[in-house]
Amino acid sequence: MTDGVAATGRLARIDRVIGVVGAALATISSVWILLMMVMICADITGRAVFSRPLSGVPEVVAFSVPACVFLAIPYAIHTLRYLRADVVLGAIAKSNPLAAALLEAIFSLVGAAVFYKIVENVWPRLVDAWQEAEFFGAIGAFTAPVWPFTAALLVGASVALLQCLSMAAHRAAMARTLARAGPTSGALAMVGVFLAVVGVGGLYLAFGDPTRTEVGLVTIAGLLVLVVAGLHIASALIVLSFVGIWLTRGSMGVADSSLAIAATGSINSYAFAVIPLFVLMGLFVDIANVGRDAFSVAAALLRRVRGGLGVATVFANAIFAAITGSSIASASVFTRVATPQMEAHGYTRRFAVGVVAGSSVLGMLIPPSLLLLVYGLIAEVSIGDLFLAGVIPGLLLAVIFSLTVVGLAYAAPGFVGHARSANDLEGASLGDFAKKMLPVLLLIALVLGGLYAGLFTPTESGAVGAAGALLIAIARRSLTLGRLRRVLLEAAVISASILILMVAANLYSRMLTLTGIPQSLAGFMIEAQLGLVAFLALYLVSLILLGMVLDSVSIMLVMLPLMLPIVSSLGGDLVWFGIITVVAVEIGLLTPPFGIAVYVVKGALPPGSASLAEIFAGSFPFVLAMFAFVILLMAVPEISLWLLS
Repeated sequence: MTDGVAATGRLARIDRVIGVVGAALATISSVWILLMMVMICADITGRAVFSRPLSGVPEVVAFSVPACVFLAIPYAIHTLRYLRADVVLGAIAKSNPLAAALLEAIFSLVGAAVFYKIVENVWPRLVDAWQEAEFFGAIGAFTAPVWPFTAALLVGASVALLQCLSMAAHRAAMARTLARAGPTSGALAMVGVFLAVVGVGGLYLAFGDPTRTEVGLVTIAGLLVLVVAGLHIASALIVLSFVGIWLTRGSMGVADSSLAIAATGSINSYAFAVIPLFVLMGLFVDIANVGRDAFSVAAALLRRVRGGLGVATVFANAIFAAITGSSIASASVFTRVATPQMEAHGYTRRFAVGVVAGSSVLGMLIPPSLLLLVYGLIAEVSIGDLFLAGVIPGLLLAVIFSLTVVGLAYAAPGFVGHARSANDLEGASLGDFAKKMLPVLLLIALVLGGLYAGLFTPTESGAVGAAGALLIAIARRSLTLGRLRRVLLEAAVISASILILMVAANLYSRMLTLTGIPQSLAGFMIEAQLGLVAFLALYLVSLILLGMVLDSVSIMLVMLPLMLPIVSSLGGDLVWFGIITVVAVEIGLLTPPFGIAVYVVKGALPPGSASLAEIFAGSFPFVLAMFAFVILLMAVPEISLWLLS
């Protein structure tokens, strides 16, 4: 036992050291993102004011994106932000901690294998870039060496490999301790069943002489099994895509080359910088207390309306969505801001938290939207068109949510509570309104106005928005050095967690193309004469079911490579399809057992103040409203496309 304690202590110290190194790399990544913002803003200023844009900014930013992602990934793994679906694994951990520890150790080893293959395939590229003095840019205008950016990627992947090995060792030590303390038969049986299921699929792929289509189907089924079981989503995508490419092309060398291309080139684009920049803008806006101000203004204006504070929460979420693009940020902010006010004025806790969770989904539809950004990058559709297409549906959904609140206040007073008039809220003068809302409106006009007017690209609008939000936070004296460091680190980790999925999805799309499954599905749909309506019905059901166990970005990364060719072959507009997809996957934010918006609300509440069941029940009317709304969008495409016509 003493030896076991000593070994556990050594593992903990090793993990702390790796964690410190990972935090240092993530700090470099966060500062790098801030520098990208500064470079882009300087480029815009030079172009607009002096008619002299800075040479090389788009190229440097493009090469910086994968470097920033991989530098921040070790810390994302260390802080458990490497995305996964933990519903099943969480349930196993409660009923059988030993089985959960064993599965965690296996999953960490799989992650280590993934990063080992990345290191193995990126290293030769770094050597070549160094020896050949490879550069990017244009001779005579701007050039920069490639090797520092590739080195940053390699260092990040290497530390991520060590972090995964450390976590695997730690979980194995935990499993050993648990095994000594109690019976092991149940845990071993559970893990054995999982390994048997995976093994059957592996044996079939290895010795069953499957066709390309069968390889694709088995890897898709295996992906769903592994993701639901709790394997990190990027790891599952990369492993099964690697195996699928290997088998369909009959060469591990092709799979290695595809992995290297995905790691170094899939997000090596100026367009992908839009994600960390908009994430950074949202975090600065949160620090500046813009959400609180939007709620206080809306509450004052709607204080005489029955259910007025609920409607105020909806509209404050809509305003906040127009400058953050994140449902999770909205849920977190308004849980702290709106819930106490609503409860203090007689609303039931169930209704108060339900309104916050339900209306938070506006953050992913009203532009600028993080999900629309992800969709645009996957589908290769104009992000400006997607943002424009999201305006009317986003505002219409806010109105539908408001009518839902007012309708419940009249029709179901027991559900809403005996809300007292909010006239006792402190009144506000026109000057107070202007003081609170002017920065918000200016930021919205700066970001969306500049984008729609053609002054900025989406990436440039993200940089300008982040700079504007930073200035607002500074002007309001809400940004200390400590908060700045936390915001930058959070931006790096969130961006890395999303963009590593884009790397994995690139490999996944390549594998699917090689298997021919998207083309086969499209051909089947056409031959069966199911039509676009029937396809959309099946698609909607699939998204809602997946939303019960996966987050929104992961659902899109798994489903879109399969579905986009089918939509195109059936004559569907990809911009309209993007709006439908975003609304449909957002329903999953409110449905059990995953319901990430519900968990965010729960985490932001004081301990013991509301149960998950209460929050799910409170948000259920908004689920019904969203379901009806997505049917309306399917039936009337003009709602999404009117501003584009």
